[in-house]
Amino acid sequence: QVQLVESGGGLVQAGGSLRLSCAASGRTFNMYGMGWFRQAPGKEREFVATISYSGGSTAYADSVKGRFTISRDNAKNTLYLQMNSLKPEDTAVYYCAQRALPWRGTATSRENYTYWGQGTQVTVSS
Repeated sequence: QVQLVESGGGLVQAGGSLRLSCAASGRTFNMYGMGWFRQAPGKEREFVATISYSGGSTAYADSVKGRFTISRDNAKNTLYLQMNSLKPEDTAVYYCAQRALPWRGTATSRENYTYWGQGTQVTVSS
């Protein structure tokens, strides 16, 4: 049974930073690419960042490029999202996701991900 558990969300002022974590279990973590997505109220879930199974490749949404950094620690089975220079428009529930197939690179589309966490709320005040 695959489990993805996000943590690290909270309330922060604009310009501040947060680091999200996603603890994974149930499959061999270092075989699967991972991603972060977010969903604001009344909006569709959107891509934020993705990382290959090895960590050697990453990709970002244009809206977060230069501010957010995705990383992974395969020894700890944990995915991270470092968020700096936060803006009110970053307010959303953030979800981590694991790709369906092993040994794949980055992927920006939700359809490439099979397993999802329960989400963690990030609120950025102006």
